[in-house]
Amino acid sequence: MKYLVILSRILVGVLFIVSGLIKANDPLGFSYKLEEYFDVFGMDWMHTYALALSIFISVSEVILGVATLLGTKMKPVAWSLLGLIVFFTFLTFYSAYFNKVTDCGCFGDAVKLTPWESFSKDIILLFFITIIFIRRNKITSVFNNQIKPDYISVGITTALSLFFAFYCLWHLPVKDFRPYAIGKSIPEQMKLPVGAVPDVYETKLVYKNSNTGEVKQMLQQEYMDSKIWELPEWEWQDTQNKLVQKGDEAKIKDFKILGFDGYDYTEDILNDPGYVFMFISYDIKKSDIEAHKKFSAFAEKANSSGAYVIGLSASSENSIEELRHEAQSSFDYYSTDEITLKTIIRSNPGLVLLKQGVVVNMWHYNDIPNFEKIESEHLK
Repeated sequence: MKYLVILSRILVGVLFIVSGLIKANDPLGFSYKLEEYFDVFGMDWMHTYALALSIFISVSEVILGVATLLGTKMKPVAWSLLGLIVFFTFLTFYSAYFNKVTDCGCFGDAVKLTPWESFSKDIILLFFITIIFIRRNKITSVFNNQIKPDYISVGITTALSLFFAFYCLWHLPVKDFRPYAIGKSIPEQMKLPVGAVPDVYETKLVYKNSNTGEVKQMLQQEYMDSKIWELPEWEWQDTQNKLVQKGDEAKIKDFKILGFDGYDYTEDILNDPGYVFMFISYDIKKSDIEAHKKFSAFAEKANSSGAYVIGLSASSENSIEELRHEAQSSFDYYSTDEITLKTIIRSNPGLVLLKQGVVVNMWHYNDIPNFEKIESEHLK
């Protein structure tokens, strides 16, 4: 039993630390995932607290992970672990059974888990956490339960975790796991990989006997064997396609740059031989207006140098025009899906530099350098 407890502490502690750090690396991304869960349960009013809850959960996971490894304050820690895992197990089961949220967000964009995979992971974790909970009174701290070192370890972990989470929030994730990361080609990731497995569907054909009212549902092979279409009394009613096996997907599926004139400019911009600055603001009304004003001067210099500057937003044309007037922006805006823009960059607004569809660099609005610096480093 002693070694099982040690193994449980190591597995649970490491997993909670890794999970917490991945969430802290991208607090905005995890807050978007929490908003999905709030929508499922009709708790739209919780959107206001999504970011704060995102940071709280990520920091708490790291603290609990470190405390579990060190054996610090194991009575409250064991209760906290058990409460969290029971809650997450219920949540992942609900998502899996009702197919509500297709990606749990447990490990952010680093490791994508289906709801059933996530539920299975939580069941395994529940087993190990239960071992820890049962033996919580027997687990001693590596500091021999001395109060001062225990509190110092928790304090240092809390401070470092909070610093890391807020650094990534006020700048950009330290490690970018998304398909729009620096150095990646957007056009290439819009294609299916070589040897990709297609979706597999089960097709049923529904026929009704006009004389007796009998209804038959047949799979394709049964349909071909029956030659039912040759019988005049049987009439086709419906064809039902059911997905039985999900195939491979392109890493980028919904990237489109649409003009307010209705034209699709995606290919034009991705294939542009020059440099393209994409100034992204998924929601104009939620963005930092001062950052827009500052970028207007940047855009003028960029255009003068021969670079192409565009704005991307999911906001209405009227909202964009109001913003352009207030910020004195001279470049054109295009419409792109909100979720896509949130995925591209964790900043509202943010700046992305492209070269023939390849992401050269990106900046949070707090970190956009002057144009001369970008020109000397990238526009060669």
